[in-house]
Amino acid sequence: MTTEKNRRLNRRGFLKIAGAGLATAGLAPLIQSCATPATPAAPAATQAAAVPAATQAAVVPAATAVPKLPTGQNLKMWWWGETEAPGVEGWLKESLAKFKEQTGNTIEPTLQDTTVVVSEFQTAAAAKNAPDLQFLWNGIYHMESVWLGYLDAMNGLIPDAEIKATNPTPLSTYQAKTYRMGWYSCAVMYLYNKEIFSKAGLNPDTPPQTWEELLSACDKIKTAGSIPIVGGLKDGPWGEWYMGHGLGQNLDSPADAINLFIGSLDWRDPRYYEHWSKLAELWKAGFINDDMNSIDLYPGIDMFGAGKGAMTAVVAPLAASQAKALGSSDKVGAMVFPVFGKGKMAGKKIADCQGFGISSQSKNKEVAAALLQYFHTPERVNALWNQVHCLPTDSSFDVEANVKDPLLKQIWKGWVGSPDAVAYISNLMPTLFWTDAMFVNSQKIISGEYTGEQAGQNAYDVTKKWVEQNPDEVQKYTIWAKDLGL
Repeated sequence: MTTEKNRRLNRRGFLKIAGAGLATAGLAPLIQSCATPATPAAPAATQAAAVPAATQAAVVPAATAVPKLPTGQNLKMWWWGETEAPGVEGWLKESLAKFKEQTGNTIEPTLQDTTVVVSEFQTAAAAKNAPDLQFLWNGIYHMESVWLGYLDAMNGLIPDAEIKATNPTPLSTYQAKTYRMGWYSCAVMYLYNKEIFSKAGLNPDTPPQTWEELLSACDKIKTAGSIPIVGGLKDGPWGEWYMGHGLGQNLDSPADAINLFIGSLDWRDPRYYEHWSKLAELWKAGFINDDMNSIDLYPGIDMFGAGKGAMTAVVAPLAASQAKALGSSDKVGAMVFPVFGKGKMAGKKIADCQGFGISSQSKNKEVAAALLQYFHTPERVNALWNQVHCLPTDSSFDVEANVKDPLLKQIWKGWVGSPDAVAYISNLMPTLFWTDAMFVNSQKIISGEYTGEQAGQNAYDVTKKWVEQNPDEVQKYTIWAKDLGL
């Protein structure tokens, strides 16, 4: 039976609640969410090419059948996702029941509260009482558990080709080993309202691609009586999304982001605070809703669904509900945030996904691995779409046969299944940077207190403090950078 422990907040929203307790100068004693890097400064990033977020491996399912296994085993699985993808709990229950029928093994699921997804697992692992399978957010959100020795690599438990076919993204890799299987997409993007574009005299099938085109479009939309860009920044995640879209444009690979977070690159370099300068430009021009600092993320997004704004930032699971609120997916398009940067990641779609891993303490790793393989059989992958309308990350997913909705088909082809998509670099930031640099900078720019340059100085100061307090984490981040472009 699934037990539930609250389900509010989005995955980053809990930082606002947990931030003060997050360990090692930015991460909780057992570390709660985003963070960590290492000792001396790492070498400066080279001009490595952007790491694709999804390499469309062989277009084959991760598994076609459940392998022969021991029977009568009881495993525990802690998971999250119902908040973000309503209905996925039903898919999960059905999957576990079918797995039990086929193998004779019982999986006991527990739905976790957003605020404890990371900390609860790490606390249990420290007490030698971890579940066999654990839901894992991407990047630093699970990499800390890797560094603590709480997760086993997928390699050796599941064939490499099957792991790759689930597109867990490069941020799931450390020292050439992968620690998660992908599950469903939470790619980040912008949506735009085609009707508002048309009323403003813009081509509804051609959203702005450059910064100059964005400013021109925003001016026409504002003149026509609509808010060009809507969002809510009171709780913080909008600023994180914006940083992922903006900072990434001046990076050549995710390794550059790591080198900023550990002080090997300098936030005071104009290219690394340009995204905050651009945010200030949008704000001063009146192209963003004026109550942005007073409303949370989801109410800000809902302004788009209510037809009050022309563009908004979302993650893939939210796209369908926003289109439905407007009456039809035909009224909505997905777009990459317009380009101003000159890095190799500029203009690229950003892929991200949720996933599962296997505890290093599990006594039934073979069964745990078989369950994850079963989740990626064609029948279960198709059921995830048919029952939940959640976009699977599997390369084997036949989008043409399954997805009729034009918006979601566009998102899967461009963001989920594309070999050119890049990783979401905000998944790399330490918690202290999230709370004291990214969040503070975003809000102070919107309030008019900071310029982009001042935001860069604050980012530098916070990074310096974090690096001094976390030499062990800096060392680990430095090693991690080698998997991400160095």
